[in-house]
Amino acid sequence: MIDRRPLATLGSANHGWLDARHHFSFAGYQDPARTHWGALRVWNDDAIAPKTGFPPHAHADMEIITYVREGAITHKDSLGNVGRTEAGDVQVMSAGNGITHSEYNMESVTTRIFQIWIIPSARGLPPAWGAKPFPGHDRSGRFVALASGSPEDGDALPIRADARVLGARLKAGETAVYALGAARRGYLVPATGKVEVNGVVLDSRDGAAIEHEAELTVVALEDAELVLVDVA
Repeated sequence: MIDRRPLATLGSANHGWLDARHHFSFAGYQDPARTHWGALRVWNDDAIAPKTGFPPHAHADMEIITYVREGAITHKDSLGNVGRTEAGDVQVMSAGNGITHSEYNMESVTTRIFQIWIIPSARGLPPAWGAKPFPGHDRSGRFVALASGSPEDGDALPIRADARVLGARLKAGETAVYALGAARRGYLVPATGKVEVNGVVLDSRDGAAIEHEAELTVVALEDAELVLVDVA
């Protein structure tokens, strides 16, 4: 089963400096039918104006993955970590038993991100942060784990959840196959481009909530950049 969630049906909030779309209930957007997808709790599609951002605020017991689509995001936290993550790269913050952080767009152009929150498998652990570049050619024509709770995904950023965050880049006409497993759930969003997933067509920034599908066959109808979350 694949439930297509068109961009126009997502929750939205425009704060001037931040233009956000919400795939799941978040802040002022509440939809009882879209509160989570397995352990996937939040998927926000954020556009952050230049020289603005999220001031220091606290989190606990959440795995927060930031996929930068355009521009760059600058991170600072109460552990002393400071980092700048550019388009195509990923950062992970394990909030653990508590962390305060800020995320600013210090660039002269709009920064666009996917912010993904996953409920951790264990609570109360020490907080942590990390970031990593993922060259586009490594994801060409296939799904690559960007963040993962499995030690088998050694090149991925570690998260404390039974989940994987994957990326792929497909040229028009290319196909990528991913073995999801019938007992797992997936959530797929094309950051750019149009694709067909097991016969269901998704436009850019649409969401697809997937379950009871052992294998995903993704055909690019246009050049496409994809992000997929695989959760229990």
